[in-house]
Amino acid sequence: MAEFPAKVSTQTSTPDASSGGGFPRPDINFLRSIPGILMIVEIVLGLLVWALIADSYYYFVPAYGWVMFVAVFCWLLTVILFIAILLQLQRRIPVVPWPLTVFIYHAAATVLYITGFIACAASVRTVFFSHNDYNRKAAASFFACLVMIAYGGSTFFSFGEWRGAGSNAASA
Repeated sequence: MAEFPAKVSTQTSTPDASSGGGFPRPDINFLRSIPGILMIVEIVLGLLVWALIADSYYYFVPAYGWVMFVAVFCWLLTVILFIAILLQLQRRIPVVPWPLTVFIYHAAATVLYITGFIACAASVRTVFFSHNDYNRKAAASFFACLVMIAYGGSTFFSFGEWRGAGSNAASA
């Protein structure tokens, strides 16, 4: 009983940031990484796509309704995903398989943007209202192609993260 006070630890510790306490800190390294840069490109160019389509007379061509859906839907989900990854919210919700979820989202967004790009590019015509309307739709097609490529790159990198670095058939 005489040894009891000597064995008591009086050190204090600070709570871990990933344990759920406090405000999440932004991950600056994510902004500097290739997946982070690709997501910023997707957000900026995706905003251009749907802004250009929304500023034209898109309601006369049904294909542009699909392009607007794809552009706005993917843009909103990419913004939400970007904020979640930037604030490291995936560490606070460990039950979600984040690498697989991000990979599936990027693959689906790539397929959606392929169809959106094809519909947008195939529907550009000069017979409607003005030359500016033609220019907006042509520019939207160009930027949709760039966003489609960016989503394809994000799919590639998220697939690599899902599979893990250095994994192959021999190590499985």
